[in-house]
This record gives sequence, structure tokens and C-alpha cells, in this order.
Amino acid sequence: MHLNPEQEQAASHGINGDRPTTGPPLLIIAGAGSGKTQTLAHRVARLILHGADPERILLLTFSRRAALEMQRRVRRVLDNGSGSDGTRAAPELAWAGTFHSVGARLLREYAPRIGLDPQFTVQDRGDSEDLMGLVRNDLGLGSTAQRFPAKATCLAIYSRCVNSAAPLDEVLKSTFAWCAPWQEQLRALFAAYVEAKQSHNVLDFDDLLLYWAQMAGEGTFAQEIGARFDHVLVDEYQDTNRLQGSILLAMKPNGQGVTVVGDDAQAIYSFRAADVRNILAFPGTFDPPAAVITLERNYRSTRAILDASNAVMEEARERFTKNLRTERVSPHLPELVTLRDEADQARFVAQNILALRETGLTLKSQAVLFRSGSHAAQLELELTRRRIPYVKYGGLRFLEAAHVKDVLSLLRFAQNPRGRMAGFRALQLVAGVGPATATKILERLAAAADPAGTLATTDLGAPGGEGWECFAQLFAGVARDDASWPAALDHVLQWYEPQLERLYDDARVRRADLQALHAIAATYPSRERFLTELTLDPPSAVSDEAAAPGQDEDYVVLSTIHSAKGQEWKTVHVLNVVDGCIPSDMASATAEEIDEERRLLYVAMTRAKDRLFLLVPQRFYVHQQAAFGDRHVYASRSRFLPDRLLHQFTLRAWPDAPADPTTTVHAAEPLAAIDLAARMRAAWR
Repeated sequence: MHLNPEQEQAASHGINGDRPTTGPPLLIIAGAGSGKTQTLAHRVARLILHGADPERILLLTFSRRAALEMQRRVRRVLDNGSGSDGTRAAPELAWAGTFHSVGARLLREYAPRIGLDPQFTVQDRGDSEDLMGLVRNDLGLGSTAQRFPAKATCLAIYSRCVNSAAPLDEVLKSTFAWCAPWQEQLRALFAAYVEAKQSHNVLDFDDLLLYWAQMAGEGTFAQEIGARFDHVLVDEYQDTNRLQGSILLAMKPNGQGVTVVGDDAQAIYSFRAADVRNILAFPGTFDPPAAVITLERNYRSTRAILDASNAVMEEARERFTKNLRTERVSPHLPELVTLRDEADQARFVAQNILALRETGLTLKSQAVLFRSGSHAAQLELELTRRRIPYVKYGGLRFLEAAHVKDVLSLLRFAQNPRGRMAGFRALQLVAGVGPATATKILERLAAAADPAGTLATTDLGAPGGEGWECFAQLFAGVARDDASWPAALDHVLQWYEPQLERLYDDARVRRADLQALHAIAATYPSRERFLTELTLDPPSAVSDEAAAPGQDEDYVVLSTIHSAKGQEWKTVHVLNVVDGCIPSDMASATAEEIDEERRLLYVAMTRAKDRLFLLVPQRFYVHQQAAFGDRHVYASRSRFLPDRLLHQFTLRAWPDAPADPTTTVHAAEPLAAIDLAARMRAAWR
């Protein structure tokens, strides 16, 4: 790809002649559809071509797939730039991955010096909830006279505290106000949860950043880790949280060799504790300030769509100034469609999708976006009635499928016999072993120096029989440190096959997922890397979800706006562009929340390449309100589309609603060892 002048400037920033140089810090503000990934790939390739050591380049992304795609593009640029004929492999980026995966690698390497057992395993969200629930029950918090927060809520509060680097009382006040009366009990719960994780030798997602940030907070450790990398590049910097920002600045306090790429206008993940201030404040963090290069040429959308999107963002209180431009012209303005109610909205979308299909537009090139999954309920019924196949993003995830969790629990248990949650599930896969027996076995293993030997000598009597002996042999073989990979998974799957038939009626369908799991495993060098990476960045579909469109290979995409970020379609319909939905009435309490809701609409609009439809139903039917019963609620057009912006749209009524709804506007040396494990326990005392 030929780079435009702004992309070229970003790719070559700080590169002088043929000498490798770290260069001053750089912020690339990359507007939607502006070729961000290609620009970053060219920058990495340029660094390597000018002498940078690929082993000393740290590339941080927000998904494993993004890291792999970045590496693929870097290799392609290197092949072209070096005149290679493809017979000589381009160098690999050894340190390309997500914050969490890189953190896991570093923690395992530094574990003996920070109070961790190097054989720790990383538990997924479901196991973390279960462990939180177990501790919650042990403390008697589930039997209180008043309703104590459920385990999922407790984990969400804990995670928010960690990722926002905010004290518990502040998080409760700002985000979980109804839980505030339980502050002291929650503090005790979180302290016990930390101790339980350490006793089981497991880390959760949040620990991977927390331990890394704590380690980087120690000056000598920060210097040692920072010195390993000449260049640190971070993609989607607007989505980083305070911990991630602190990690970057601790490793590279003067910013030398640091490049961050992002778009403040697409910062929409504050519910995950992402902090837009990281990118807004980045230039001024350094002295002299970081260079800022803005990519404004859009290669995705038509000029009319960009003009409307830019107009929406011009109303934002605080932003990096940019106006996306394009050479793509179209006779079609974005359409602002007024409808009587949600039923009309569903009928219009279904009818419009079919009409566009008749013009040659495939269903897959059309998407319907919405603020919340519940907003699509009426549309799903209408699509089903008309037999229009669709896929809705946000269903069952790969690692949540029971049969996949079974196999992974076996592998985790073999790697870390102290992992109580994995062991509890794995042991019960043996015929005749129930919760009580599994608990007794785990208690024996907790005090055993040789877990494999202890399992082999455990006599279950009649309930276990030959099945238990086979399981013990499997455990001993897979638990060996020198167990080959992925041969160890072959042994697990061979043992699990009859259990699959015994446990699940639809074993044939589930078997396809296990075949996919094996194919994924073959791409990893070790069991440890496989378990860690898969937990941190799992595939999104399982066999029964993948079959959702039926036998039709073409289907409409339904997606929340959050899930649609980074995607694009030829045609986009956005549901419920009304106050109460966009912005959500649950996210309108502060100016910061309103700003993010505006960015959410901007992200939705900039997913469209050719046609954009913003839908404004004028009333909603609300069911079973305690005070008022079933009733109609009237809505007004989103405050982000005031009258002064209407000239950017074609105004349309369907079938006979008022064409120009009124707008309601609202106010808007040899390093010393440190014991991080002890520090984590003490934090909640």
C-alpha cells in the first residue's frame, strides 16, 4: 500500500539515516477508516529495516488476532522493502501481543523474584466468578438478612477497583452506589479472594496487569524491563486503563522509543475502566511534549457520511481537532428516518434490507447496530418471521461451552494441581465422582508433595474402579513437565471421548469444537502458552452458535455498537437514535458519560461505507411498570442530532410519522526481591 503524506510522516518519525534510533515519543491520532493498522505496520517495518532488533520491539494490541494481523502486515512490508523473493523469512516479532498476554509472560519469568509460583495458571472470568462465590459463601455473606451483591457483581466491583486504580469507596460511590452499605464486607471479601487465588496458585485477568504494574512501580524492576525494549508501540491507546497507562510510563518515563496510536473520538469502553484521559493527556506527559500526527484521510466512508459524523463530533467538549476527509462521493446523504414505534422500526429495517439485497447487496454487507442487546428484540422477531437469516454478536463464547471447559480444566489441573476450580470440575468428569468426593481428593492434594503419586494411590473403591485408574494415569502423564505438546492434548481428548458420549446427548455436534480446539493448540509451542493465550483471547463462537444462521451462507449482522468497533459494512442501520437509548438513560449522569455516548454514536455512524440509516422511533411500549402498569413512553430524537445538523441528512418518515421531529436538548544492581503476593493480600486489609 502506498502511504499518504501523513501516514508517511508517522511511519518514518524519528528515523534518521540507517542508524537505529529510539526517537522521541509519538502520538498518532488515527481517525476512523484512516489506515491505522497499515501505518503502524509500516512504522514497525521501517524500524527493523533501519537496524532495530525485532527482539527488542514490544508491540501491544487489544486482541491476539490484531497482533497476528499486525505481524502479517509487517512481514509483507519487510519482504517488499528488502527486495526479498519470499524465500527468506522476515524476522518475527517475539514480543507482539495483548497487554495481558505480555504481562503473563513477564510475570512467569520474574515469578521467583516477586513472590509467585512460576507454575501459576490464569483462570477465566467464569472460574473467577465461581471462586468469588465460594469465598463469599465461606464468609457467610450469602446468608445475610439483606441482599448482598451476587458473585458476578462482586467480581465486577473488584475488577473496577483494580483496573481504574481507584479506592473501593470511590468505585462504590460512582458505579455501584446500591452496594455502598456493604463496603466493609466487600473489603473483607476481596482480601479473602486474593488469599484464595494465591493458595490455589491462580491469577485472574486483572492480576496480570496489577502484578505487572506493581512490579513496574519498583524503580529497579521498571528499569530492567524497560531496558529490554528499544521501541514500545501501543495500538488503540484510547482503550487503555490507568494500570496500562502507568505500565507504559514506568517502563519508558522519558517516552523515548514510544509510539501510541488511537482515536479519542472512538473511546467507548469506560465501562471496562478505559480512561480517555490517557490519550488526551499523552502529549503533555513528556518534556518536550510528544509529537502528534493526525491521520484524517478516510478510506472507508462516503463524503456525506463523514460530513455528518464530523458534525456530530464537533459538538464534543474536549477532543483532538480533526475532520475526516475522503475522495469517495455519493448521491446518498445519510437518512434520518422517523417511525411511529419499535414495531415500525423493525418492519422498516427488514423491508429495507430486502430491498437493498435486490439491488445486488449481500446480506453480509449489511449490519444493524444498537446500544444494548435488548434493543434488537423486536427486530429479531421480524427477521425470523420473514425468514431473513442473521447472526447476533454477543452470544455464547467458545470457552463458556461446557465440553470445552471440561477439556481445559483437565489441562489446567494437570499444570497446577493446586488450582481448586479446575480440579473440582476435572475430577467430576470421572464416572462415580461427585462434589463431595472431589472435595476430599482436592484436600489431600493440597498437602501433597507429589500430586500425581497421591492421585495414583487414592482408592475410590467401587464408584471409581477402572475409570479412576485411567484418569490417574492420564493425570500423571500430562502433568509431567516434559510432556510433549500438543501430544498431551491428544491424550486428554482420547480419554475424554467416552466421557463426552456419556455426559452430553449432542456429543456429535460438540466434537467439532474439540477438533477446532486441537487445531488451535497446534499453533502454540507449549501447554502453558496455549492455556494462557486462549484464556485471554478466546475464539468467539462454538458449534451451536456458529450454526445460528441455519443452512444459509448469507446473513445480516446484528451487533451492539461496542462489538462493532473496528468493523465496517456497506450499509448500516442504527436503531433507537433517541434520548434514553443514545445516550442511554443509564449513562447520562455526568458530562463525561454524555461525551462517551456521543462518541458511541460517532463509532456507529463511521462503520458505514455507502449507506447509513439512523432510526428514530417516537414511542416505546413499556411492560409491567410497578407504579404505572403497561404504558407508552414517548421519545425525542437524540440530543446529539440537534436541528442545526439536520441539513446533513435526508429526512424521511415511515410510513406516516412526522418528518421532522422536534429536538429536546438537555444540559449537557542485583535487584532486590519483592513480595508482590504479600502486597496484594495487604491491600484489602
